[in-house]
Amino acid sequence: MSYFITFEGPEGSGKTTVIEQIRALLAKTHEVVKTREPGGIPISEKIREVILTKEHDMDGRTEALLFAASRRQHLVERVVPALESGKIVLCDRFIDSSLAYQGIARGIGFDDIMAVNKFAIEHHMPDLTIYLKLDPETGLQRIRDNARENNRLDDETMDFHKKVVLGYNELSELYPDRIKIVDAAQSVEDVVRDTLNIINTYIQSRGEE
Repeated sequence: MSYFITFEGPEGSGKTTVIEQIRALLAKTHEVVKTREPGGIPISEKIREVILTKEHDMDGRTEALLFAASRRQHLVERVVPALESGKIVLCDRFIDSSLAYQGIARGIGFDDIMAVNKFAIEHHMPDLTIYLKLDPETGLQRIRDNARENNRLDDETMDFHKKVVLGYNELSELYPDRIKIVDAAQSVEDVVRDTLNIINTYIQSRGEE
C-alpha cells in the first residue's frame, strides 16, 4: 500500500534530519521516496530559489501563489506517480506550511490559502502529517548554532515565527486524526523513535504489518 506522509514544523525543528533517518528505517521493509517542498523536481527547485532568496522583497500573496504553483507541479510529477506505484512518500512540507506561514503568519487568512491550495492539489491530501513542535526561539538558535545558511523566511521577525507556531498549533487541533505532534525539543534519537512509532501505528491501522 502507498502512504503520503508529510513533515511539518517551524524553522529549525529538525525535519530534514528526522526525515532522512525515518527514510532509512522504513526502506528496510518498504519502497520509500523522500522529497521536499518547495522543490523536489527541477521546476519546483527553481521556484524555491525565487521564493527563498533574500534578494526578493515579495508580496505575501505572490509568495503564496508561488508555493502553490511549485506544489502542483511537484505533486503531479513526483508525488502522485510514486503513490500510484505503491511507494511511501515522505515529504518535507506540504499544504499545512502554506496555511501556517501565509495563511496565519502573513495574515492572508486560512480560507483564502486553503482555496488556492485546494485548486493546486485537488483531492491529494496527506494520509498522515508529523508536526515537529518546537518553540521558535529554540529553532532559530539551532539554525545559528549549526551555521545553516539563512533564507528569506529565516530572517523574518520573531513575531512572525511565533505566529507560524500558533498556526501549526491551530491546524493540529483542527485535524487531530491526520496531524500527530512530536516534541522536537527532545534528542534526535527520541524524535525519530516517536515519529517511527506514530508511522508504524498508522500503517498497522491500515491493515499492513
